[in-house]
Amino acid sequence: MAELLSGVVAFWVETPWWVILWVQLVVTAAFFVRGFAGFGASMIGVAGLALVLPPSLVVPVIFALEIGASLSLLPQVWRDVDWRSIAPLVLGCLVGTPVGIALLSTLPDVPVRVVVSLVIIGAAFALERSGRKAEAPGQKPPATPGRPAALATGVASGLLNGLAGVGGPPAVLFWFSGAHAAHVGRASVIAYFLFTDVIALSMAGAGGLVDPRLAGLLSMALPAMGLGIWMGSRRFVKTDPATFRRLVLRLLMALGTAGLLRALLGA
Repeated sequence: MAELLSGVVAFWVETPWWVILWVQLVVTAAFFVRGFAGFGASMIGVAGLALVLPPSLVVPVIFALEIGASLSLLPQVWRDVDWRSIAPLVLGCLVGTPVGIALLSTLPDVPVRVVVSLVIIGAAFALERSGRKAEAPGQKPPATPGRPAALATGVASGLLNGLAGVGGPPAVLFWFSGAHAAHVGRASVIAYFLFTDVIALSMAGAGGLVDPRLAGLLSMALPAMGLGIWMGSRRFVKTDPATFRRLVLRLLMALGTAGLLRALLGA
């Protein structure tokens, strides 16, 4: 314990003040989005923190923060989660993740980032289209996807998670496509990401990515995560379902576009 505490203190002392401030701003923004929409923190957090810290340190910290965020949000949304679809999605994720990791070791980085970004943008357009159909006068609500669709979504999510650490778009499209109420979709995404982040952090640890400095960065980021979650959750309560869906769509589009630009510019 003494060694751990000394490591935390050393990390704070060695980190420049402007990096500490940047960590607070990025983590607060990332987890405001997470508290509001139920997803999006990983892409924002990794992209922002990797500008000033090693990605090998940032990635496992973000996974750990995501787990903490899910655990803090889950009690609030437990009754709204579509648990029937969670199990096949998690099973599919377990199948798809190793495949994505295997592809990651063989495929060039830039084309992978371009493809993943285009998938995110495509998910946003699909979400917009399904939302327009659901809101059309006299239109019957879409049928709830069955277990085969949930399993396929989980495989796609795991594939993208293993390939680029971005497993959210298929799950977001699954739960926000119009068959589920907005609060059910948000709750289900929160529960699902708890499982995927535990899987991802376990694999990161097995791959030697858990750095001793992890505790130091976690101690630096946890207060900002809590603040962001609190503000985002309050914002969600005040937002009507139709507006929430539109904001989710815009968030997906922004994340996909940002990822595409980073890939094309070689960032």
